[in-house]
Amino acid sequence: MSDREIYLLSPRELRPETIAVAFAKTSRSPESFRVIAAELSDEKSAQFHEKWVVGYGHASVAEHAVLHLAFENVSRLAIESIESNRLASYTEKSTRYQRWSPDAFTTPPELKNHPLRGEFTKVCDLLFQTYADSLAPVRRIIESRTPRRETEPEEAWDRRIRSQYVDACRFLLPAAANANLGMTTNARVLENMVRKMLSHELEEVREIGQIVKDVARLEIPTLIKYADASPYLRDTAAALETAPFAGGGAKSSLTPSSDKVDQGQDWCRLLRFDEDGESIVIAAALCRFGKTPFAQMLDHVKRMPPDERARATDTLLGRLGEHDMPLRELEFCNYTFEIVMDQGAYAEFKRHRMMTQTPQRLSTRIGYAIPRLISEAGLETRYVSAMDAAAGTFERLSELSPAVAQYVVPNGFNRRILAQFNLREAYHFCQLRAAANAHFSLRRIARRVHAELTHVHPTLAAFMHVPEQPWQEIERANFSTA
Repeated sequence: MSDREIYLLSPRELRPETIAVAFAKTSRSPESFRVIAAELSDEKSAQFHEKWVVGYGHASVAEHAVLHLAFENVSRLAIESIESNRLASYTEKSTRYQRWSPDAFTTPPELKNHPLRGEFTKVCDLLFQTYADSLAPVRRIIESRTPRRETEPEEAWDRRIRSQYVDACRFLLPAAANANLGMTTNARVLENMVRKMLSHELEEVREIGQIVKDVARLEIPTLIKYADASPYLRDTAAALETAPFAGGGAKSSLTPSSDKVDQGQDWCRLLRFDEDGESIVIAAALCRFGKTPFAQMLDHVKRMPPDERARATDTLLGRLGEHDMPLRELEFCNYTFEIVMDQGAYAEFKRHRMMTQTPQRLSTRIGYAIPRLISEAGLETRYVSAMDAAAGTFERLSELSPAVAQYVVPNGFNRRILAQFNLREAYHFCQLRAAANAHFSLRRIARRVHAELTHVHPTLAAFMHVPEQPWQEIERANFSTA
């Protein structure tokens, strides 16, 4: 019997395309990975990918070629496109822990030599100046509530309280604000990402897509070279936007909503859920470890008396620790929510890529939130003035392009999101984002989602490790308006 070996094929010694071929060849070759890799050259690897990945469509081979991409000084709006790929890993410059300099924003290429360029720059300068001027007053409130500990260094104290005051001030930062982003992905995902970016409605995103393609071809010349703009993606998006039946055409009876989102419960709606979700999850888990067909097991679970169902649920979820993920059988139960959240919250919400998320374009037409700390610091008048100025520029930019107008929208403005996710992802989202150290906007959403799940599936939701603080309390404590 051969001795077990587990080892790395080092990217310092082998190019990503060569590693991908070495892994691919093991399906037909009895040799070790080391022997296979030693026989490969860049030319042979390219020939293999040209034949099997490109020619025969064995795209899964490209998943073994992994790249690490660094993006610097790209707009937060463009980052949404980059981060829209589910099977990749990202780390982004945080608006919670870092401060933005006054000129750290992107001017859309579409505004080059355009009369509105000056107004765009002026309103971004206003937003960034209002942001900068709000940091010290809001910090003084946090300092009074979170005093420096004895012997605590100034730098350590600042780290401890920074997110608390920056959290409120970041509502002023526009989508044009620049950020840095690190991305780790495989060549298959990267090829699809480049296609989407080259087909995007924004020129900045298309430019970034071309740069990504050029940079990636240095390491994976074969796997990325056929990534071009997709007429399907480009033309379908344009057709749906202008279709009369979708509310975009001139003859449509539908009109875009201009209603502000009032405080209350309308900002979060559970649209659909599996009414038999509890039975389905229990039956799926029992089916996994039993021998009975699922349909028969589901019928059995539905006929269980309440106390027996409770015991079955406790057996499934009762041992969950704080850092455990429940069994995958929870993925058979699904929910669809429509949530109106501020853009700052969505910047973090979008990181939950196991969800299916459909965000509407950024807009200033459904109102904005005012953090209570801004009001307590005596800054509400300036805040409102800056937000209203952004809304005015948004309307004028929208006449040029609704897509370009998004750049000027600050984090505090509301955005409508359609999100579908399963119960297992709900566990992850609610437990992580309802925690005390989460941003208050997302904490309110997580607690509200948990409350909705508890209403429809109380037995399954009861095992989530979520603080008992009601979402209404979070709203009252952190928003002047929401």
